[in-house]
Amino acid sequence: MQHNIFTTMRSLKLSEGCKATQVYAFNPTGGEAGGGGYGGKVGGKFLQHLQDLRANSIRTKSSRNSHPPTNHNQTTRTDVSVESLLPAGLPTVDLIEPKIEPCLKSVDFVESLADVYTKVENSSQLEKSDRFLEQCAVFKGLSDPKLFRNSLRSARQHAVDVHSKVVLASWLKCERREDELIGLSAMDCCGRNLECPRACLMSGYDPDSVKDPCVCLRGQPEEDVLMGDEDYLTFDADEGGGGDDDCDMSFCIGDDEIRCVRYNVASLSRPFRAMLYGEFKESRREKINFTQNGISAEGMRGAMVFSQTKRLGTFDPKIVLELLSLANRFCCDELKSACDAHLASLVCDIESAVILIEYGLEEGANLLVAACLQVFLRELPFSMNNPYVMRLLCGSEGRERLASVGHASFLLYYFLSQIAMEEEMKSNNTVMLLERLGECATEDWQKQLAYHLLGVVMLERKEYKDAQNWFEEAVEAGHVYSSVGVARAKYHRGHKYSAYKMMNSLISDHSPVGWMYQERSLFCTGKEKLMDLNTATELDPTLPFPYMCRAVLLVQENKLESAISELNKIIGFKVSPDCLELRAWISMALEDFEGALRDVRALLTLDPNHMMFYGKKHGDQLVELLRPLVQQCSQADCWMQLYDRWSSVDDIGSLAVVHQMLANGPWKSLLRFRQSLLLLR
Repeated sequence: MQHNIFTTMRSLKLSEGCKATQVYAFNPTGGEAGGGGYGGKVGGKFLQHLQDLRANSIRTKSSRNSHPPTNHNQTTRTDVSVESLLPAGLPTVDLIEPKIEPCLKSVDFVESLADVYTKVENSSQLEKSDRFLEQCAVFKGLSDPKLFRNSLRSARQHAVDVHSKVVLASWLKCERREDELIGLSAMDCCGRNLECPRACLMSGYDPDSVKDPCVCLRGQPEEDVLMGDEDYLTFDADEGGGGDDDCDMSFCIGDDEIRCVRYNVASLSRPFRAMLYGEFKESRREKINFTQNGISAEGMRGAMVFSQTKRLGTFDPKIVLELLSLANRFCCDELKSACDAHLASLVCDIESAVILIEYGLEEGANLLVAACLQVFLRELPFSMNNPYVMRLLCGSEGRERLASVGHASFLLYYFLSQIAMEEEMKSNNTVMLLERLGECATEDWQKQLAYHLLGVVMLERKEYKDAQNWFEEAVEAGHVYSSVGVARAKYHRGHKYSAYKMMNSLISDHSPVGWMYQERSLFCTGKEKLMDLNTATELDPTLPFPYMCRAVLLVQENKLESAISELNKIIGFKVSPDCLELRAWISMALEDFEGALRDVRALLTLDPNHMMFYGKKHGDQLVELLRPLVQQCSQADCWMQLYDRWSSVDDIGSLAVVHQMLANGPWKSLLRFRQSLLLLR
């Protein structure tokens, strides 16, 4: 039961639901904006000052050691002015910008949903999986990950070919985040036919089969499962007439002579039949020299056994690889299928997959390549650390090799690019995977998505010219939201007026949407900026950036309490790590160190790797700097605070207390459970 609870927690991907406006340096003219923090060198000077405060606090405590003991829960706090705490000033509105969402985003979301639903209903059985994948892309931008997973599950249910089943099942497994659980193998079966690694290697359309018991639970040999022929289970080898008395010819390989039945060998393929019963001279010979055909005597004996029994049995993998090569050379389809299935059943880890996939690609063994690819995908993101795997999946040559056996698709690179963007958006591997995604895109929505994602990544890499080009490609393909990326790239390249005109035109040509006014607010000032921010909030109250921007404007007017109130509006119904970070910043300016520490602790619960001050300092470092400036609580006091805040439905305060207790207390399993309940709520 405990496993199921925490698997469910991981699968919710709560940080996804908390994604919001990211704070970036936004200074196209250079200067000190990129130095850190919201405003130039604010972060560095501020942290240095906090370190000085901490040192003063420690010295104050040490100087009081000779005085009578005081309550250990009380801490004397040094009086600090705003000027000395923030010597470089507070954040300015010119230094923040909203994040461009890496997903399909329509002007009319309801219309898009209705359109996709119509496509699903009107599609044939063989097309339903692709239509559900399109629905996945539409749901990807929503804060509820369950909608995306439901569509992904439907796509897997209606998948027809082995390749689609392998990729979709691996994606579903990745969504459950089982890679974070210790002791689980990537190839372990969860008991559901929907994600069973063996069931995925069976071709055919059977949407109801996902409800059946997993094939792993039946105890059926994997080779027989992949071959899909129940007769193999009861076949008697003696029925093949394989005795030496029945042999009427021999194949000579070196000094070895392999006796066999001419009819059985001829039944392997048409080329063998033509050679043994046609007009060739071999048809009249009892002994045929087979030395120059690239197969060993052991391999030929294996072929003779297969010609009699139609099974490979317990052959050594090297022999099976020889038989696979022989089957390709002499067009032995049945033998090739058997070798393909047998070798696919041997793939169990990265090492074996790396070795066998080369044979599969060279010999065109579709099932073997699928089995190897399945291991790579189910091992994500760890398999991305393997240089061979990344060369195969990222490079153009690798895509061509995979395409030659039917394993290069938009679906595959969509999955890979999503994982790569989660791991490291700016990496070269991410760019190459997205380029492969664009090469595989055939439908309009696929091109829109691929080009838009490339634009987002290039913008993150500050390659603004390339970003603008990719965003323009996405707009040309029909993705209106990519116009935001075009305008942003133009602004970063110094064309502010052009960006402003573009957003004006977009607002004039389409029904008003919140993100349009939000984007235009970046390119104007004064009352016009405030009007756009207010309009954006009226049209879409869930956008965090307008609240943050208005809060910063209030800070510039020295209305810090009003700025906190503005941020409370969005935090009250949509918790955002970046809004918590900004509120903590302003709280420190107000010398409300307890409030600042509360927000930083809650922020780290939602995003443990969050970097403060424009990525210069980890949140844990700020916690250590703020701790001496607030009242210290014992573990018992923390439990009382947790009870009070839990009862008053103060989720932010409760998360902060749990974060503090997890750092100090021994009751971690119970605290983790309470933390999970808070995050679910």
